[in-house]
Formats: sequence, structure tokens, C-alpha cells
Amino acid sequence: MPVSWKDSGLRWYWVAGFAFVADQLSKLWVLANFELSETVQLLPFFNFTYVRNYGAAFSFLSDAGGWQRWFFTVIALGFSTLLTLWLRKQSHTLWRTNLAFTLVIGGALGNLVDRLYHGYVVDFLHFYWQSYHFPAFNIADSAIFIGAVLIIWDSFKPQKASVVSQDSLK
Repeated sequence: MPVSWKDSGLRWYWVAGFAFVADQLSKLWVLANFELSETVQLLPFFNFTYVRNYGAAFSFLSDAGGWQRWFFTVIALGFSTLLTLWLRKQSHTLWRTNLAFTLVIGGALGNLVDRLYHGYVVDFLHFYWQSYHFPAFNIADSAIFIGAVLIIWDSFKPQKASVVSQDSLK
């Protein structure tokens, strides 16, 4: 078990902070510059479209009557706490796992702030092809997705912690 935060996965917590700040700043920009449902086409397959998501991924449970807000709040806090405890127990050299956990934490906390402050999550990244539209999402969702992919990758191809000698730290 790592001795200090410098030797543990907590050293990677800056990634969670970066994902959180990038997510919140982007959402503040959208809220300041877009009306609800306003769309700006940037590419033939990509728009900025401001929408509100009262549920989770793909608007899951968005019409559940309000209880889902608190359910997803508990889930975000629970997973963030659990992943933080796991980060504390693993080596800082497990870059893929530490990166994955901190991306999930940053994304979960970014969407948590939206749920608590607004009662919904601000989404605005909208990809489509012809008449096929992927649900809008945000930077927090992207961080969670990338973190989840890294966790799955790690489950098939686990990393081994590098052993760092005390002499090399001096």
C-alpha cells in the first residue's frame, strides 16, 4: 500500500480537477450564450445544441418525476468516494487506471453540480449523420466515457505497478 498521496493514485487527482473545471466552464459559456434548444452548426455532422437532461445517459429516467435527481446524486457521490479510496490504495505508476478513475470522478462531479444547482444537466455537444442523431452530451459525459473505456481496457490488459527504488527518488 502506498505510503503518501505522492506515491498513490491520488497524485493523479489533478485530472479530476481539470475535467471538472473544463466541464463547468463550458456549461457556463453555453448558459450565457445559448437559449434552450438553440443550435449552431459547426460541421456537417456536429452542432452545439443547448438541451437539458433531467435523467442520465441518453435521458434515461428523464421523465421519472424528480426522484432521479437525488438517485443520480447519490450514485455520483458514491462512485466518486469509492474511486477515491481505490486511488489512495494503488501506486501512482498505474497511469491507465489512475487516469480512468480520475476522469470518471471529474465527470461525475461535473454533472453532480448541475443536478444540484439546476435540477438538470446541461448538454450541448450534438453529433449526427443525415437523419440519425446521437443524444447531446457534455465534457463531463465525455470524461466518464473515456474513463469507462480505460477501465474496460485495463480489465483485459492489466498494468503492473512499476517498482521505484528509494535511491532513484533522492
